[in-house]
Order: sequence, then structure tokens, then C-alpha cells
Amino acid sequence: MSNPVIEAPEATSAITWQEGEARARRASARNRHKRLALLVAGWSAIFAIWQVAAYYLPFGTLPNPLEVGAEMWEIVASGALVSDFLASVIKTFAGFGVAVVVGAPVGYLMGRYNYWKSFFHDGVTVAGTIPALTYAVLSLIIFGLSDLGPVLAVALVSVPYVAINVAEGVRGVDQSLVKMSQAFGRSPQQIRREVFIPTLVPYIFAAIRMSFAVAWKVEALTEVFGGTNGVGFQIRNEYQLFNITGVIAWMALFIVFMLMVERLVLRKLENRVLAWRPEERVR
Repeated sequence: MSNPVIEAPEATSAITWQEGEARARRASARNRHKRLALLVAGWSAIFAIWQVAAYYLPFGTLPNPLEVGAEMWEIVASGALVSDFLASVIKTFAGFGVAVVVGAPVGYLMGRYNYWKSFFHDGVTVAGTIPALTYAVLSLIIFGLSDLGPVLAVALVSVPYVAINVAEGVRGVDQSLVKMSQAFGRSPQQIRREVFIPTLVPYIFAAIRMSFAVAWKVEALTEVFGGTNGVGFQIRNEYQLFNITGVIAWMALFIVFMLMVERLVLRKLENRVLAWRPEERVR
């Protein structure tokens, strides 16, 4: 009886590092194209639904995208966009700066020490559950028709988001790294700089992105109720003139600006800061 012949498996061809890098680049390009296609498909669906709704609703109820686009272009060409957006941006950043100055230390204390957590926890939780409308009305009652009202409203809304995210980041620090650093004689300042801060960075960016989006909305809402300039003030003017196209145009410009800040500023900055942790970078 003859012995079976076992054929040797074919040898796989070795891949050079140049070929591997080229494949990785092609795969990355395919992923970018897929994301771009999905992004375009999503916006196309939104505009299609908008167009259908404008067509079937009673005349004058909802303007179609082309009418709103023409109104947006008129606003940009008139020069009103720059002054009003600049006013809203300054007030938003001022209020958000106050929120970071107040919320970050509170969050650090809540995450680092149990007794400070007991002291601040209920107050921060209650502050985070109060509707933004309440903050807007309260700020107008305190400061009246001034720029300080929107600043205070933004600060009150944003502080809980900043404090809670910073506290979670501090609690997420690997305590074994802290103990090892102490064993090697590192000072508390070095431990905060080299252990706590790198761990806190992703949580801080999460707090910035969440609270910044909420801050813009409450700032515009405060301007609608009692502002003297800004995007919300213009929305109120268009509403008083029964110009629905103008209202939606200012809202659309507001959304475009928010998307630009999110994609071109916050996301790029986060990718740059977290470049040393590629597995957690924003795609």
C-alpha cells in the first residue's frame, strides 16, 4: 500500500513595509470616502424631507430650502452677519470661560476627595437638571437688557457639565500609577502634571463639546427674550415681522457656524492634543 503524498502548502509571498503602508493608505482613503458618502446622504435626506414638507404644508407655513438659502445670502451680503455673530460669540465664550474657571476646580475636588464630593454633589446635580429656560429668565431678571444676562445664563448652564466630566476624569485616574509615582518620590505637582492632567484631557474635551453646544443654545435663547444684539436678537426681530424665512435663515446660519466650530476647531484641536494617544483620537 503506497503512502499518501502530502503536498506542501504554497508559500505566501512576503509583504514589504512599502506595500503594507500603501495598503493602509488605500484602506484609510476608502474609509474617508465612505464617511463622506454617508455624510452627503444624510444631508440629502434632510433637505429632501424639508422640501417635501414645504410642498405639502399650507402656503407660507414652511419655506423651502432654496428660499431660505436666498435669505441667508442676503443676510451675509448685508454685513449684519459679522456684527451679530461676533456679539454672540463674545458672550458665549465669556460665559463658557466663567464656567471652566468655576466648574473645573469643583470637579477636581469632587473626584479627588470624598468629603468634597458630598459637599458639591447635590448642588451640581440640581444645577444640571434646571431647564435652560429658567436660567435665561433668571439672568434677564437680574441684569435686565444687558450683555451680562446671556453671559450669566451660559455660565450657569455650563458649570454642571464641566464639573461632572472633570470629576469623572479624576476618578478614572489609575491609582496604581499614582502610588508608583509616590513610591519613586514624585512631588504632588509632578503627579498632577504627569498623571492626572493626561488622564483628564479626554474628559475635558467631552465637557467642552457638550457644554459648548448647550451654551450656544441658551445664549441665543436669552437674546431672544431680552437681548439688544446677537443672533437671538435678530431671530426675535424676524419673528416680530412675521418673516418665517428670516427666522429659519438665521437659525440655519447659526447651525452652520456651530458645525464649523465643531469640525474645524474642536475636533482638530482634540486630534492634535491627543496625538500621543492614537487609539483614542477622534476619527
